[in-house]
Order: sequence, then structure tokens, then C-alpha cells
Amino acid sequence: MRIAQVAPLIEAVPPRSYGGTERVVSWLTEELVRQGHQVTLFASGDSKTGAELVAGSPQALRFDANAIVPEPYHLVMLDRLQQRLDDFDVVHFHIDYLHFPLFKSIARQTLTTLHGRLDLPFLEPVFRHFNRMPLVSISMHQRRPMRQANWIGTVHHGLPRDLLPYCEAPTWDYLAFLGRICPEKRVDRAIRIAKRVGMKLKIAAKVDKADRAYFASEVEPLLDDPLIEFVGEVNDGAKRDFLGNAYAMLFPIDWPEPFGLVMIEAMACGVPVIAWRNGSVPEVIEHGLTGLIVEDEDEAVSAVKRARMLNRRLIRKRFEERFSVERMAGDYLELYEQAAYAKRSKLPAISA
Repeated sequence: MRIAQVAPLIEAVPPRSYGGTERVVSWLTEELVRQGHQVTLFASGDSKTGAELVAGSPQALRFDANAIVPEPYHLVMLDRLQQRLDDFDVVHFHIDYLHFPLFKSIARQTLTTLHGRLDLPFLEPVFRHFNRMPLVSISMHQRRPMRQANWIGTVHHGLPRDLLPYCEAPTWDYLAFLGRICPEKRVDRAIRIAKRVGMKLKIAAKVDKADRAYFASEVEPLLDDPLIEFVGEVNDGAKRDFLGNAYAMLFPIDWPEPFGLVMIEAMACGVPVIAWRNGSVPEVIEHGLTGLIVEDEDEAVSAVKRARMLNRRLIRKRFEERFSVERMAGDYLELYEQAAYAKRSKLPAISA
């Protein structure tokens, strides 16, 4: 099958360190190439891929001081895509809704995976107006604010089995927090939990420009404690030891998380996840099996004490059964077949 993958240009594919959407696009693209499909990746020029790469920008816009606004680069990339539409059976977008006006006439030959939150009121007009664009959610919970949208499927993320291997002999001597520093990720909760149980907490996290003031005023003062270690951003190589040796990973979110990639990264290493019951958490974590779902900090403290009772080999097994890249690619290929049939049959765009 001839497939176009259209990635955001903010980060490379895969990203150098932090970057959820671009990382998923990379895993999906490389698995499709491995299976023998003809894949073209529209992404930043510093991306690394076995697919044909069409550069939408010379490098990831995050590292380009002149790329203050990303939209012009994305529009150029979309125009290059339009010029090559006959080369593809299906076009898979990962850039939110930016392409909707340009591709609505061939909507049935496309699908768009939405990777972000949808509970923001200003998003409602665009999904109401472009109600024929086929959409894919990354969890069922993500759909709730936009139930009327044209959903054609839900595909949970998956990652390569050998990317983050099971850790046979973990040190067990610290809790882990992995992700991004921002108010809704609630690293402050993780710090309080670690202090209450008297266990070391290692924080591997990115601080975006938009969150630097929050980090300086709310988080940095909490780091002045011998139990708390701020590691900063880590790449996939460093994640192996960071996650694999952890006693448990804390996921104390305070927002409707669309998926939560770090949860399955921890599971791949056999590490139990202690997570707040928000967003997709109940879809990803099997309570008492791959982690413990809690409602407040008191429950989280109790969960830390119980986490060692969970079977780490079984956690890894459940990761392989539910969140491998092969399963993710298979789910998408079923949707691609529908889009390819629509192109062959010249079917009009209709709402689901």
C-alpha cells in the first residue's frame, strides 16, 4: 500500500528527546516500512526514517530561531503533498486540523489522528464545520468533548518491543516521573508523595518556554531536598535505565490525558504505574495488574507501598499483548484499507 504520513514540524521524527506525537509517527512509519509498504514521510528535514522523506522544513522548528510561527512551514509542506496526491492510496495526518480546508474534497481518502486534548471550547467550530473529515482517536475518553465528530476508529499507541526491554534486575531504589513540566502534569504531587514515603524521586522532564515561569516559581523550590533529583530531558537510550530500575512510575495528572505514552513506556520495562483516575488512564492501566489507579495523594501513598506486589514480568507481558507497534500498525492498516477503497471507488466524503 502507498501511504503518506504527515507529521508536525516542531520536532524531528523521531524527536531528539521529548516529543510524543513525532515519536509515535516514527514507530508507525518504520513498522509499515518493515512490513513492505511504500511509505512517504512528510516531516522536518532532520528526521531519520526508512521511508521516503519529504522535508517540510530544513530542521525541527523547535531548534530554528527564525521559525517563530510554525504555520507557514506547514502550509508549504501541505502544498508539496497536494502535488503528489496521485502517488498515495491514503494520506494519514498527524497535524490536528490545519489541513482540513485543503483536503476536504478528498476527505474519504484521508484519516486524521488527533493526538491532543479536545475539551477546549474554541475547537468546537472547526470540528462542527469540517464534519466529514475522518478522525481517529487515541483513546475513547479523548472523544467525549467531540462526540458529534466523524470518528472512524480508536487506535491506542504502540511501541517497538525491543525499544525499552524488560529490566531483569532493577535497583528498586527510586520512584520515577517522566514527561513534561506543566501545571496539569502535577509533578508537585509526585514530589509530595515521594517525601511522604521517604523514597527518592527522579524527575526526567522537559521544560517548555511557556512553562519556564511555572517551573521557576512552583517547582524549582520543591527540588531543594536530598530525596528529589531533577534529571532533565532524556532520550530513548537513557529511558531504558531510568524507567527499568524504578520501583514504580508516578503519573499524577490533573487533566483529561488523551493517552499518556509514558504509561506504556513504563509497562514495557515491567514497571508498575501509579496514576490518577483521569483521561485515558483506566483504558491503559489495568488496576492491580499493570499498575494502581488512585483518586488522591493518600491513596497514592498507599499504592506505593503495594506496588512491589505487582508482577513485573506480567506487566511486560500485558504491554506486549496490548501496546506493541505491530498491533498499532495493524489497527491503522484496517482503516487505510477503507480509505484506499474510497479512492478506488471515487466515493464522496460522507459523515459517519
